[in-house]
Amino acid sequence: MRIAIDINGVLRDTIGKFKQLYEKHLIDSQQSEYLNPTYTIDLSGNTEIQNVSEPFEYKILSDVSSLDLKNHFAFQNEEEYYSFMYEEYCMELFGHAPSIEMSTFYDLNDVYHNLRQNVDFLLVSDEIGKSKPATLFFLSKFGCELEKIVFYSNITINSLWDEFDILLTANPNLLLNHPDNKKVIKFNTEYNKDINKYDSIQSLKELETLLKRIIKC
Repeated sequence: MRIAIDINGVLRDTIGKFKQLYEKHLIDSQQSEYLNPTYTIDLSGNTEIQNVSEPFEYKILSDVSSLDLKNHFAFQNEEEYYSFMYEEYCMELFGHAPSIEMSTFYDLNDVYHNLRQNVDFLLVSDEIGKSKPATLFFLSKFGCELEKIVFYSNITINSLWDEFDILLTANPNLLLNHPDNKKVIKFNTEYNKDINKYDSIQSLKELETLLKRIIKC
């Protein structure tokens, strides 16, 4: 039996770290500019504020109820959004994000050691470019002992399902769009609370008991 565990939302608090970085580097810096406007002086001695056009306002639009963060955090365009995530703050976001719980990786390694004779464990994660090495840093930082990691994208997501029999994920897209011959377990979050048709857990501490019931090992 092959069990896959999604990194984002189950092991890594990517959204919490995204919010922290957005507030620090965009909202706070924006407020600093408002408090310290730039002036120019012409030859007549008059002063005027540069950039008199209305500036773009970075702000949190709503609570995170989906994984499309562009709908919840204001960006000037899609290019700026992807640059923020995968270029400017890629290591901070994907490498230095906290774990979902204080004991996440202790619990993960515990389940791995207790069930590895009957279960093949692997990690899966939707990553782009430099977020891959940043994710490897994240896993090494927390002492993850699982041997296999599969990165996927929108292009390779169909072949991802060939890698495992059961997937533990918080991702609504994976929960709602999976092959009929694959089983999914929901890791409960705010953005998937309306999806109720699957076995679910609130913490990795519950995973071993649920897997033993499912696979009868």
